[in-house]
Amino acid sequence: MNIYDYKVKDNKGNEVSLEAYKGKVLLIVNTATGCGFTPQYEGLETLYKKYKEQGFEILDFPCNQFGNQAPGSDAEIHEFCTLKYDTSFPRFKKIDVNGENEAPLYTYLKSQKKGIMGSKIKWNFTKFLVDREGNVVERFGSMDTPEKIDKKVAELL
Repeated sequence: MNIYDYKVKDNKGNEVSLEAYKGKVLLIVNTATGCGFTPQYEGLETLYKKYKEQGFEILDFPCNQFGNQAPGSDAEIHEFCTLKYDTSFPRFKKIDVNGENEAPLYTYLKSQKKGIMGSKIKWNFTKFLVDREGNVVERFGSMDTPEKIDKKVAELL
């Protein structure tokens, strides 16, 4: 299996094949609307606008597993992000990133790049950078801001 074999649901519940993103550089992020790292949405949107035309996509997966910090519905989360941070990158259905109900995509991502807690996701705003061939090339923790990873994105583009 590779990343393009996975299907996910968008924030309206429609199935989306990640094959639609083949040939693009991806930043896959588990997010939350009530977290100390939530202001990273601003930096993510800046990064997205800067590189979108060069084939860069951010895939936003809200997750309520860490401190109940994304309690809203998919529609409420989308509204919050677009109104407060003017985000325009794709947002998907809320998922689990750890445990028995974790999304298969995250099982795969974690198997490709371990973090400081092994394969477990430690907190919100963990980021996986994927190259144009679908290889997971780097994993960034919550403290790694979009501004700090700008150079890595540029290198892959």
